[in-house]
Amino acid sequence: MKKRVLSLLAGLTVAALALTGCGGDTAGGSSSAAKTLKVGATAVPHAEILEAVKPVLEKDGVKLEIVEFNDYVQPNLALNDKELDANFFQHKPYLDNFMEEHKDVKLASAFGVHIEPMGIYSKKVKDLKELKDGAAIAIPNDPTNGGRALLLLEKAGLLKLKAGVGEKATVQDVAENPKNFKFQEVEAAQVPRTLEDVDAAIINSNFAMQVNLNPTKDTLFMEDSTSPYVNIIAVREGDGTRPEIQALIKALKSDEVKKFIEDKYKGAVVPAF
Repeated sequence: MKKRVLSLLAGLTVAALALTGCGGDTAGGSSSAAKTLKVGATAVPHAEILEAVKPVLEKDGVKLEIVEFNDYVQPNLALNDKELDANFFQHKPYLDNFMEEHKDVKLASAFGVHIEPMGIYSKKVKDLKELKDGAAIAIPNDPTNGGRALLLLEKAGLLKLKAGVGEKATVQDVAENPKNFKFQEVEAAQVPRTLEDVDAAIINSNFAMQVNLNPTKDTLFMEDSTSPYVNIIAVREGDGTRPEIQALIKALKSDEVKKFIEDKYKGAVVPAF
């Protein structure tokens, strides 16, 4: 009897070890966990687009988990720290600048999804020509979106920048400011909140839509479809070929998702594929 019990215990131990060995590490954890893709995103339109992706992605056997963020810093840090498999909130110039400032962050663009045209908004004037001398203008305070806002003001004919500064322009690079505009640099997500206090504000479309501003109707001036600021799916370096990431890209490129973007945002968000 004693021998039979010992034999049974030994058999159970071997079985347990065999089951443990079957787990196998992957980039996403265990083999079962590899079927779940965890993507960080800001709410509008990124998380909304990802919600539309879910049923398409499920056809390839991948469950999408969306983690919402309300800032432009934490999603990259969380991705770098392997708390996420990918993120979706930024354009490539922002990512490049972020990695310049955070040398330990190693991320890459996996796919360009859409363009969110940046626009000039105001609750004080109906036309840019009505902006008075010394008018206060709010712009994002991060380097890439701040430079992008200044380039938009230049394109609108309101100022001139030093030659060659491009998207890295800062308020110190304003060469000609005929109306002596005063710039208020604010975190991008908070710029819409300044509209009551400033004469005009340069707002990213995703944050404009969060406060019920319609980029195609409420802007005084807006980027056109030639904007280089395509919003991307970002991943850790080397992860772009993971089957789950490739499945996400395939789903994003589907006709269903493209139609969702075009129907829901009506030009405020433009597919880039």
